Amino acid sequence: MSSITKQRQQSAYLALAEAFGYTSPMQSPRIMKVIVSSGVGKKRDKKQLEIIEDRLAKITGQKPAARGARLSIAAFKVREGDTVGLQVTLRGARMFDFMDKLIHIALPRTRDFRGVSPKAIDEMGNITIGLKEHTIFPETSDEDLKDVFGLAVTIVTTAKSKAEAEAFFRHLGLPLIVETKK
Repeated sequence: MSSITKQRQQSAYLALAEAFGYTSPMQSPRIMKVIVSSGVGKKRDKKQLEIIEDRLAKITGQKPAARGARLSIAAFKVREGDTVGLQVTLRGARMFDFMDKLIHIALPRTRDFRGVSPKAIDEMGNITIGLKEHTIFPETSDEDLKDVFGLAVTIVTTAKSKAEAEAFFRHLGLPLIVETKK
């Protein structure tokens, strides 16, 4: 289970201690969990819902949980409890394996990929990356390209600020864009 991301996370203290004034390795940021979610939209067809569920399970290695609508909205023809999305929360070894796959395989396969914007990092030190196509992951078969769906990957960290999180993600190898001031 020698994961590049896990090794880099453990060396974050040495790399970031001087810049942020850490006195203990426990002060350095860590990844707590990775949440992979996908909205299913108006897919009332059980077959398509099962396809999305199956592909998310293949991508993450874990069965997704269905998320139901909290409110009934007549204009959208949504009833309370209808499945409106699927979500997987990854922790531990699966989380690190998914992060390695995301950073080294999936993101470089994205069409016209130039990097992830640092603006995607919120004030609490978490980042959400939106992916338009699930087909960038190697587990998905390219033969069924008609059922392409997007997904969001949220990486939750213990970073205390946006600057600290950005330095941590750069240390992990997440391809963040270097923004230049015009």
